[in-house]
Amino acid sequence: MPYRPSLWPVSVKGVALDRSARVLLLRNERDEWELPGGRLEIGPPEGSSPGDPSPEAAVERELREETGWEVQAGSLIDTWIYQPLPGRRVLIMTYECVVLTPDQDPVVSHEHSRVGLFSEREAAGLNMPAGYKRSIAAVFTSTNRR
Repeated sequence: MPYRPSLWPVSVKGVALDRSARVLLLRNERDEWELPGGRLEIGPPEGSSPGDPSPEAAVERELREETGWEVQAGSLIDTWIYQPLPGRRVLIMTYECVVLTPDQDPVVSHEHSRVGLFSEREAAGLNMPAGYKRSIAAVFTSTNRR
Protein backbone atom coordinates (compact mmCIF):
# COMPACT_ATOMS: atom_id res chain seq x y z
CA MET A 1 0.00 0.00 0.00
CA PRO A 2 1.45 3.42 -0.94
CA TYR A 3 2.26 5.86 1.82
CA ARG A 4 -0.43 8.53 2.33
CA PRO A 5 0.56 11.31 4.69
CA SER A 6 -2.03 12.74 7.03
CA LEU A 7 -2.93 16.26 5.99
CA TRP A 8 -3.95 19.15 8.19
CA PRO A 9 -7.01 21.15 7.20
CA VAL A 10 -5.99 24.82 7.30
CA SER A 11 -8.44 27.61 8.08
CA VAL A 12 -7.64 31.31 7.74
CA LYS A 13 -9.53 33.76 9.95
CA GLY A 14 -9.68 37.55 10.07
CA VAL A 15 -9.91 39.94 13.00
CA ALA A 16 -11.74 42.97 11.60
CA LEU A 17 -12.84 46.00 13.62
CA ASP A 18 -15.54 48.48 12.61
CA ARG A 19 -15.27 52.27 13.07
CA SER A 20 -16.38 51.91 16.70
CA ALA A 21 -13.58 49.40 17.46
CA ARG A 22 -15.96 46.44 17.66
CA VAL A 23 -14.82 43.04 16.40
CA LEU A 24 -16.88 41.22 13.77
CA LEU A 25 -17.93 37.71 14.84
CA LEU A 26 -20.20 35.01 13.41
CA ARG A 27 -22.32 32.40 15.21
CA ASN A 28 -21.70 28.85 13.94
CA GLU A 29 -23.64 25.57 14.04
CA ARG A 30 -21.92 24.55 17.31
CA ASP A 31 -23.52 27.62 18.98
CA GLU A 32 -20.11 29.30 19.28
CA TRP A 33 -18.95 32.69 18.09
CA GLU A 34 -16.03 32.64 15.68
CA LEU A 35 -13.95 34.89 13.52
CA PRO A 36 -14.98 35.04 9.87
CA GLY A 37 -12.88 32.99 7.48
CA GLY A 38 -12.49 29.51 6.11
CA ARG A 39 -10.32 27.07 4.23
CA LEU A 40 -7.81 27.91 1.56
CA GLU A 41 -9.10 26.93 -1.87
CA ILE A 42 -6.71 25.11 -4.17
CA GLY A 43 -8.95 25.32 -7.24
CA PRO A 44 -10.27 22.45 -9.35
CA PRO A 45 -7.87 19.72 -10.53
CA GLU A 46 -8.26 20.69 -14.18
CA GLY A 47 -6.98 24.18 -13.37
CA SER A 48 -9.97 26.09 -14.74
CA SER A 49 -9.64 28.57 -11.87
CA PRO A 50 -6.50 29.38 -9.91
CA GLY A 51 -7.68 29.00 -6.30
CA ASP A 52 -6.28 31.24 -3.58
CA PRO A 53 -2.79 32.56 -4.37
CA SER A 54 -2.03 33.11 -0.67
CA PRO A 55 -3.52 32.78 2.82
CA GLU A 56 -4.01 36.56 2.87
CA ALA A 57 -6.03 36.44 -0.37
CA ALA A 58 -8.09 33.59 1.09
CA VAL A 59 -9.00 35.54 4.23
CA GLU A 60 -9.97 38.56 2.11
CA ARG A 61 -12.21 36.35 -0.08
CA GLU A 62 -13.74 34.58 2.91
CA LEU A 63 -14.66 37.81 4.71
CA ARG A 64 -16.26 39.16 1.52
CA GLU A 65 -18.26 35.93 1.03
CA GLU A 66 -19.33 35.54 4.66
CA THR A 67 -20.02 39.15 5.68
CA GLY A 68 -20.00 41.39 2.61
CA TRP A 69 -17.07 43.36 4.03
CA GLU A 70 -14.10 44.16 1.83
CA VAL A 71 -10.91 43.88 3.84
CA GLN A 72 -7.17 43.97 3.34
CA ALA A 73 -5.34 41.26 5.25
CA GLY A 74 -2.45 42.53 7.31
CA SER A 75 -0.14 40.82 9.76
CA LEU A 76 -0.39 37.19 10.77
CA ILE A 77 -1.45 37.34 14.43
CA ASP A 78 -1.38 33.73 15.57
CA THR A 79 -1.46 30.10 14.53
CA TRP A 80 -3.01 27.43 16.71
CA ILE A 81 -4.60 24.01 16.57
CA TYR A 82 -8.32 23.71 17.17
CA GLN A 83 -10.29 20.53 17.79
CA PRO A 84 -13.92 21.40 16.93
CA LEU A 85 -15.02 17.78 17.26
CA PRO A 86 -13.35 14.73 18.83
CA GLY A 87 -10.69 13.37 16.48
CA ARG A 88 -10.84 16.36 14.11
CA ARG A 89 -8.12 19.00 14.26
CA VAL A 90 -7.68 22.14 12.19
CA LEU A 91 -4.71 24.50 11.90
CA ILE A 92 -6.05 28.03 12.39
CA MET A 93 -4.18 31.07 11.05
CA THR A 94 -5.52 34.47 12.15
CA TYR A 95 -4.78 37.75 10.40
CA GLU A 96 -5.38 41.34 11.41
CA CYS A 97 -7.58 42.94 8.75
CA VAL A 98 -8.27 46.53 7.72
CA VAL A 99 -11.90 47.08 6.76
CA LEU A 100 -12.10 48.86 3.39
CA THR A 101 -15.90 49.27 3.56
CA PRO A 102 -16.37 50.62 7.12
CA ASP A 103 -19.77 52.22 6.43
CA GLN A 104 -21.29 48.96 5.20
CA ASP A 105 -23.22 46.85 7.69
CA PRO A 106 -22.01 43.24 7.76
CA VAL A 107 -24.42 40.57 6.55
CA VAL A 108 -24.75 36.96 7.61
CA SER A 109 -24.19 34.25 5.01
CA HIS A 110 -25.84 30.84 4.77
CA GLU A 111 -22.87 29.40 6.71
CA HIS A 112 -23.78 31.09 9.99
CA SER A 113 -26.88 31.89 12.05
CA ARG A 114 -25.93 35.37 13.27
CA VAL A 115 -23.48 38.19 12.80
CA GLY A 116 -22.42 40.48 15.62
CA LEU A 117 -20.11 43.38 16.45
CA PHE A 118 -18.62 43.27 19.94
CA SER A 119 -16.43 45.45 22.13
CA GLU A 120 -13.22 44.03 23.54
CA ARG A 121 -14.90 43.35 26.90
CA GLU A 122 -17.99 41.76 25.31
CA ALA A 123 -15.89 39.49 23.06
CA ALA A 124 -13.88 38.23 26.02
CA GLY A 125 -17.05 36.90 27.65
CA LEU A 126 -18.52 35.07 24.65
CA ASN A 127 -18.71 31.32 24.05
CA MET A 128 -15.71 31.09 21.73
CA PRO A 129 -12.49 29.03 21.49
CA ALA A 130 -9.56 30.46 23.45
CA GLY A 131 -7.43 30.86 20.29
CA TYR A 132 -9.94 33.32 18.81
CA LYS A 133 -10.04 35.26 22.06
CA ARG A 134 -6.23 35.42 22.10
CA SER A 135 -6.15 36.77 18.52
CA ILE A 136 -8.85 39.35 19.26
CA ALA A 137 -7.01 40.52 22.40
CA ALA A 138 -3.79 40.88 20.38
CA VAL A 139 -5.49 43.17 17.86
CA PHE A 140 -7.11 45.29 20.57
CA THR A 141 -3.73 45.57 22.31
CA SER A 142 -1.99 46.71 19.11
CA THR A 143 -4.87 49.09 18.27
CA ASN A 144 -4.74 50.69 21.74
CA ARG A 145 -0.98 51.29 21.37
CA ARG A 146 -1.40 53.29 18.14
